[in-house]
Amino acid sequence: MNKTENFLVNASFEELRKKLLSLLTKFAYKEGDFTLSSGAKSSYYINCKQVTLRADGALIIGRLFFSLLPEDTQAVAGLTLGADPLVSAVSVVSAYGDRPIPALIIRKEPKGHGTKAYLEGPSLAKGSKVVVLEDVVTTGRSAMLAVERLQAAGYQVEQIMALVDRKQGGRELYQSHGLKFKPLFSIKELQQYTA
Repeated sequence: MNKTENFLVNASFEELRKKLLSLLTKFAYKEGDFTLSSGAKSSYYINCKQVTLRADGALIIGRLFFSLLPEDTQAVAGLTLGADPLVSAVSVVSAYGDRPIPALIIRKEPKGHGTKAYLEGPSLAKGSKVVVLEDVVTTGRSAMLAVERLQAAGYQVEQIMALVDRKQGGRELYQSHGLKFKPLFSIKELQQYTA
């Protein structure tokens, strides 16, 4: 095992969190003139897929989120496309942690053929506890759509976890629906980070 592999496998939560912050600021965070998915204008943009689709980024994210999941979590889920690598990373890490947790991917539109389903992944028992994962939370509407689709399928959702909270209303939206919210980073941490 080389030095990098050893670090990724054996590092503490705080060491992994610091490494992930470095990756996010180096590859995902950009300043400029942007229009967000909500339609709002912003002077910065965070494209987390630049990190979540890297091998080291995925492993770190999987380890961090997995360590934060409530003990009774029966699946992780998220809205495609941003959450796809997140839920996959957590599911793979969970298998290595001897606590396999399946991943569910939620479509924005129902499948156009076959079952016409919104959810992809293993079928779970009604009432199963699912944690929703999100890359960047702004208004919170994307993760709330995921929550609604999961609840419509008969699953319980009590918590949303995210890589970055832009602090633009997401937390308040989740709290108004009785959901816990746990981001790994605030936007301020990314903006203030220096290597």
